[in-house]
Amino acid sequence: MTLAKNFEHQRAENLWYSHWMNSGYFHSEPNDKPAYTIVIPPPNVTGVLHMGHALNNSVQDVLIRYAKLKGFNTCWVPGTDHASIATEAKVVAMLREQGIDKNALSREEFLKYAWEWKEKYGGIILQQLKKLGCTLDWNRTSFTMDPDYYEAVIDVFIDLYKKGHIYRGVKMINWDPKAKTALSDEEVIHKEVNSKLVYVNYPLSEKSKEATDFSRTHITIATVRPETILGDVAICVHPDDERYKNLVGQTCFVPLIQREIPIIADEYIDIEFGTGCLKVTPAHDINDYNLGVKHQLPVIDTLNEDGTMSEAAQLYVGMDRFEVRKKIVEDMQAQGFIEKVEDYRNQVGFSERTDVVIEPRLSMQWWCTMTDLAKPALDAVMKDEIKFYPPKFKNTYRHWMENIKDWCISRQLRWGHRIPAWYDAKGNFVIAKTIEEARLAFKSQFGTDIEEPKQESDVLDTWFSSWLWPMEVFGWNKNKDQNADLNYYYPTATLVTAPEIIFFWVARMIVAGLEYRKQIPFNQVYFTGIVRDKQGRKMSKSLGNSPDLLKLIDDYGADATRFGVLISSPAGNDLLFDESTLEQGKLFANKIWNALKLLQILNEKEKMDSTEEEVLFPSVWFQQRLFEVQNEIEQDIKEFRLSEALKKIYSLIWDDYCSWYLEWIKTAADQPICSYNMEQALHFFEELMKLLHPFMPFLTEEVYHALSERAAGDDLMVSHLVNVQNINHAVLKQGELLKSAITTIRDLKVKQGLKPKDEVSLFLPDTADFKLMALTLKRQCAAVEVVYGTGKSEKATSFTIAQFACAMSSEKEVDNTQQIEQMKKDLLYYQGFLTSIDKKLSNERFVQNAKKEVVDMELKKKNDALEKIRVIEESLKLLG
Repeated sequence: MTLAKNFEHQRAENLWYSHWMNSGYFHSEPNDKPAYTIVIPPPNVTGVLHMGHALNNSVQDVLIRYAKLKGFNTCWVPGTDHASIATEAKVVAMLREQGIDKNALSREEFLKYAWEWKEKYGGIILQQLKKLGCTLDWNRTSFTMDPDYYEAVIDVFIDLYKKGHIYRGVKMINWDPKAKTALSDEEVIHKEVNSKLVYVNYPLSEKSKEATDFSRTHITIATVRPETILGDVAICVHPDDERYKNLVGQTCFVPLIQREIPIIADEYIDIEFGTGCLKVTPAHDINDYNLGVKHQLPVIDTLNEDGTMSEAAQLYVGMDRFEVRKKIVEDMQAQGFIEKVEDYRNQVGFSERTDVVIEPRLSMQWWCTMTDLAKPALDAVMKDEIKFYPPKFKNTYRHWMENIKDWCISRQLRWGHRIPAWYDAKGNFVIAKTIEEARLAFKSQFGTDIEEPKQESDVLDTWFSSWLWPMEVFGWNKNKDQNADLNYYYPTATLVTAPEIIFFWVARMIVAGLEYRKQIPFNQVYFTGIVRDKQGRKMSKSLGNSPDLLKLIDDYGADATRFGVLISSPAGNDLLFDESTLEQGKLFANKIWNALKLLQILNEKEKMDSTEEEVLFPSVWFQQRLFEVQNEIEQDIKEFRLSEALKKIYSLIWDDYCSWYLEWIKTAADQPICSYNMEQALHFFEELMKLLHPFMPFLTEEVYHALSERAAGDDLMVSHLVNVQNINHAVLKQGELLKSAITTIRDLKVKQGLKPKDEVSLFLPDTADFKLMALTLKRQCAAVEVVYGTGKSEKATSFTIAQFACAMSSEKEVDNTQQIEQMKKDLLYYQGFLTSIDKKLSNERFVQNAKKEVVDMELKKKNDALEKIRVIEESLKLLG
């Protein structure tokens, strides 16, 4: 087979992904093998592939491919989330471009457009995952609004309602004025922003002035939200604040609208903040709301659902809240109500979905009580039934679960799972799956015949459906007991996700799994880091620092892209993305390609049989090195140290195999090559491709097939790793000694002005280890002879290899001056090092308090230094 000059990634990607798909390698059915299952964190149906997806899905693909190589029956389930807020926003924008107002459409008409949009654009991200090489079982693709999935969500709602976990009530919620829907606390992102702290004077009533002997005319508050002043119903001070004690029970007027409001006292007030006075606006702040309930204050909602001022505000009706923030300050300044304005930095909540400032708002919503449901889920993680990697996230999880609040599960949207509540004209409601069941429920509960009960217009929070994901992708709701897929694949093996959704999704899946399956949904959770740019900034469209992932794949190849992402992603920590790592991946692919070409050349040479130990040693050594690294990689992958695993494979291939092993077994152009070494070299390369395959699947499959003719079905993706046997550490040590010898001799030749091919004689210790390396040393160092023992020529230059005294001579005149100077420097270094060790060991406190292994290590360092000093001093004597 004639190989191209370089690895052609686009051709290989198209060829092998189609081949894997057509061969059914991605699909899984229950069998007698152990299962290894992953369910994809379903990306939003609106999504397109970005760097975060590249990291998350590359990690999952590595785990799946590696498990398959280890003999597991692997199943990676794909799918998408309907993403209520994001998708509805996309559809509304599309309608706006067509001149259609969402509000002018009926629910059914809007949903028709939404489904059309989903069918046209909703599968884009899944198709893009194929470009990355993801081995997803496409036959099992799920969508959280599929009919069976929809029914499962509704059934769970009804079940939880019957159990008393779901209720309807008015509470303060986070309101998204752009999406016009409620949000949970977890969907609010707090950011520090620049604000203005406005000091406003509220005029005291005449009676209140009189109570203070006319020493006061007003009471001053400080606020960063002056637009809410129009909803004020009280001023609150601390009962122990001497400044305001004589004002408690008095009244003042709200500026501009002259509403008379009471001055009350409560220990909630922070005396030190601002003026020590708080304006109380129960409709627009959760703490104010709680004060209002406690003191029986009225509620005045001054904002419409879109963030404009309502009729209740009296002024600025219909104006946007932020326009009013500026205008009301100007108007109050004009009428003398403003005392001063200061710059101020404060935390403000933004909608995670639309990035607009949220508004606290009193609203009738549906809620799910979580305290009782959360306890088993908390215990499962704290007792390590589910293991978190890195384990530091257990503390985050515990904090959330121990402080859990009722979950606001309703959203004021059309796209989503419609809440199965039905109302009569009086506002009574029943919970039922269908209108027929609702009619029967009204008859049973209220004794009324309701022909056309009206269904709740709200839909459920997206997370209320995705918490069923690990179960429902296997058809849990339709068949809970005799479900072969569910019984085989569940619990899943590993969840790979981001820490920011540890409560949104991870915790809730654990809750749902324990509630409905009485099992944990996964055995372990690996939290990836965040992909950041070289400056440490999180990648985002707004910053313009997020590269086009598909273009990177086109330019560098999927393998090099995966390499670049994974090599720089330490376990559980953020990834500082640098495009140079993709270039490194591309160079690595070409290094492997060149090694393949060299193997082809070597394999075409005449073969010779040999049983000589020194001829076969390179292959004996590399086999042990391969076993050693394979062992380490298995442990790394178990602990999700994928970056470390990839670095070890990289070094094993580039350094140990290409730079050392292939060079050791090579023979001169006119000499035959050892047939055993050649067979082993091809075998090792095949095994190396298996190790690398989970990380760089296209390149490795291409190389696997280029190495030899393969029968149908003999593909790398479905091959198995050779089991590691007992590792011979003595052979590994001999290999390191050989590397050290070659490096030392080559360096010495350079120092003496000798060229690499200049012939030398070597004088080595009379040991089995050095005799084993004679043949390789001759080839690698142009040695015409190797002499063992003490005898050496007068012109020989002394040097050390791993504390062993050695020598080298050449027919050329050699100037030892440079070598002597270097040896003197080395001698001074080791003498200084020995002094520092002696000082430490002479410290009685250190020897008494340090662990035995620490003291033993210091003693070993001392002995090593003494030996090096002895060898250098002897060599200097020999050099004169």
